[in-house]
Amino acid sequence: MIDARIPLRHQEMGTNVSMYITNIATNPAGQFSGPMVVSMRPIKRDQIVRAVQVTSRFPATHGAPVHIGDPAAIGIRDIAAPDFGDAVKIYPDEEPVFWACGVTPQAVALNCKPSLMMTHAPGMMFITDQRDAEYAVL
Repeated sequence: MIDARIPLRHQEMGTNVSMYITNIATNPAGQFSGPMVVSMRPIKRDQIVRAVQVTSRFPATHGAPVHIGDPAAIGIRDIAAPDFGDAVKIYPDEEPVFWACGVTPQAVALNCKPSLMMTHAPGMMFITDQRDAEYAVL
């Protein structure tokens, strides 16, 4: 999104992205089931279409947003109190935009309580030498 000149508030602030446990159910896989976790970025209303276009090119990573607008519609009670990461301000000309988050496995683990599970810390993503464009579908 930076390349598309869509600012990312958490990067501007030097904080971790805001992440929330939602009421969106994941598809069960054996004993594993639970709610989807989403990351939120406030996006200026006139840049939302572009943000969707840019991110939908990467379905193997976070892909397109799963929700735009009212956080309560996906079970988020308080946008100022993320379950993971740090809160960011949403200005009057912005909407909260939500993407599926790689922290979903942690929420699933809390739900099904496996005896052992290895995952990543919120905000600490997989690092590779591949370029973003290698994951694009368009």
